[in-house]
Amino acid sequence: MYKILVLFVLYFHMATAQSPIHDLNKKLGKGINMGNMFEAPSETEWGNPFKDDYFKRISSLGFNHVRIPIRWDVAARCQQTEPFTINANFLERIKTVVDLAKKENLLVIINMHHHEAIFANPDAQKAKFLSQWTQIATFFKDYDSNLLFEVMNEPNTNLTPDKWNTFFAEALSAIRKTNKTRAVLIGTSNWGGLAGVSSLKIPADDNIILTIHYYDPFNFTHQGADWVDGSTPWLGTKWENTNLERDEIIGQFKYLKEFGNQNNLPIHIGEFGAFSKADLESRVLWSNYLARWFEQQGFSWAYWEFSAGFGIYNPSTGQYLQPLLDALVRNPISAAKEIKTNTIYESNFTTNTNNWNLYLQPSATANLVIKENSANIEIKKSSTEGWHVQFVKNDIPLKKGKRYLVRFEAKSDTDLGITNYIGQASGTYSAYSSYKGFTLTSNETKFTYSFVMTSPDDPKARIVFDLGLKTGNVSLKNIKVEEVQDTSSVLLSISSENKVKVFPNPVSDELHLSEIQDFYLLHIYDQLGRKILQKDISNLKSTKLDLKLLPKGVYYLYLLGSKEPESYKLLKI
Repeated sequence: MYKILVLFVLYFHMATAQSPIHDLNKKLGKGINMGNMFEAPSETEWGNPFKDDYFKRISSLGFNHVRIPIRWDVAARCQQTEPFTINANFLERIKTVVDLAKKENLLVIINMHHHEAIFANPDAQKAKFLSQWTQIATFFKDYDSNLLFEVMNEPNTNLTPDKWNTFFAEALSAIRKTNKTRAVLIGTSNWGGLAGVSSLKIPADDNIILTIHYYDPFNFTHQGADWVDGSTPWLGTKWENTNLERDEIIGQFKYLKEFGNQNNLPIHIGEFGAFSKADLESRVLWSNYLARWFEQQGFSWAYWEFSAGFGIYNPSTGQYLQPLLDALVRNPISAAKEIKTNTIYESNFTTNTNNWNLYLQPSATANLVIKENSANIEIKKSSTEGWHVQFVKNDIPLKKGKRYLVRFEAKSDTDLGITNYIGQASGTYSAYSSYKGFTLTSNETKFTYSFVMTSPDDPKARIVFDLGLKTGNVSLKNIKVEEVQDTSSVLLSISSENKVKVFPNPVSDELHLSEIQDFYLLHIYDQLGRKILQKDISNLKSTKLDLKLLPKGVYYLYLLGSKEPESYKLLKI
């Protein structure tokens, strides 16, 4: 009996104990990307060069690791013909940076970023790619486990899912010749997002971490980004911390969590962030919710990024964007906003197609059958692009300024990454909702997302499912579009019970603050996160601010002190 008990205890311990790679991922914890530095063609080319004090700052803020994106494949850094030798000075430069991070007790992820040649012609670049990783791995082979390798940032275009599985496995084999147990991160094809998870084939290796990038809603996170075509009309898109927006996130990550559990893979969110053209309130709410939610799921994460267009730090002024910084590393999740909706479209597949159409490109083959109140699409021949098999419904009426909720139920007899969106039915066929990626499995699942219509009214918009990446049978039903009835703004409230009295609000000239004895500094930011006023309030119980010359609009008052920070939304009239 005693032996049986001992065996049971040992078995239970083995079944429940975390493996070393899971422990390492937990140790990664909170991180930040050193973006627009070493992944630029040269370190200074994008106007955000690395500074030696950055890691000391980052460590003191409470981050546990840094991710260093690196562009290895340019002529100045790597020989472009055999034997593809990496420049020794550049390797030493990266070593210096890694050593600075380790000096501050930060874990470090180094990757291969912007390898444009391999995305254009993978087979022609394969030998160089493997040689590069062989050299990198050999150079850093004596470093401890706090240095991690990420094989490729956002594989895309001609580096297809199948090719990426092969290339990763071969790169891993090259790394393992000199780094037997080093943690190696695997990203996904089709630009590193959730939609690529189902195509991954994970090699048999105990030291792999799955890494994902998340920038949804894309028309929120990339509004006004000059490198994204068509992003100007997105300006003004908000993220309001509603229950619907949160449900969308939870639904999108459902398959990733299942995939990680099935493959015993820890998960790292390698990039997430919102560009500075988004309003500060929305950036704070979105970043705060994601950071805390990722942690609840056991994910490590790295915010994009430290000191450029998405950043928390301004290298010109030496100041932090304090509300965003605290949202990431300090503040708990704020309460969600509950909203009501009104249905403007609901599918009905009881007897016919309900005016849905199946469109095919010549490279794909599929057919549509209506049965059991579902639209069933059998994809007989897949293609390299999802849109080569499209299931489409026109005449969805949308109004500018309104938020919409999209729901549907779906399943597939093979794990299938799909895209859904609502957009133009003609012209440029642009997506009003941005493109939403989901993964279908054999279990029927409810999906949901929401978006704000920032374009002019469109009474004939279309809802689209792009399904063409794999063969299989897809079932869709209960497709609904709902108009959200309450789109009022959510107040930025970092502390659940703010103690300071701030009046009057709205304010036209003088703003009064009382009971401020627990605070030493106040900031006022505009909606783009620019600091426009700072005042030392040490040893004061009350103060007043002259805001007569401040332009009309929305601002954010932020108080720092010995206790929890407090923030207030101000309306200047």
